[in-house]
Amino acid sequence: MVSIKIIAAIGKNNELGINNELIWHLKEDLKFFKEETTGHKIVMGYNTFLSLPKLLPERTHIVLTHHEIDNKEVMVFSNFEELLNYLKTLDEEVYVIGGSSIYKLFLNIANELILTEIDSEALADAYFPIFNKEEYDKELIDEHIENDISYKHVRYRRK
Repeated sequence: MVSIKIIAAIGKNNELGINNELIWHLKEDLKFFKEETTGHKIVMGYNTFLSLPKLLPERTHIVLTHHEIDNKEVMVFSNFEELLNYLKTLDEEVYVIGGSSIYKLFLNIANELILTEIDSEALADAYFPIFNKEEYDKELIDEHIENDISYKHVRYRRK
């Protein structure tokens, strides 16, 4: 049975990004993201796909979009229901990596949210959807301070 995990780095006000870029560039958080997602399928929208510097090694890229993607290494779905039906055939962990509209689609069906909660505010044009933390068991994974910014990795498992 597939296990759908959302992974995101968010600010105090659920900020995700601006101008299709990450707001914060935290080395340890990027390392955490790599460790979590390597060896797994990663699901994203078109803009998130475009924001990647290159295909991320040792991960299967799945993009939900109506745009053409001319890359045989990328799985493309133009319909959310088709993507969901495909994911339900899997017996593995799948990570949803953004952006905000993709997070909204998966929020109510994801088994886990793995959030980097950054103790900072920033100008943003993309936000993580508001969710009810009471519906989850919360586990603190670790805490960091980097470039005078404190943040923690938190796992929310659906109750």
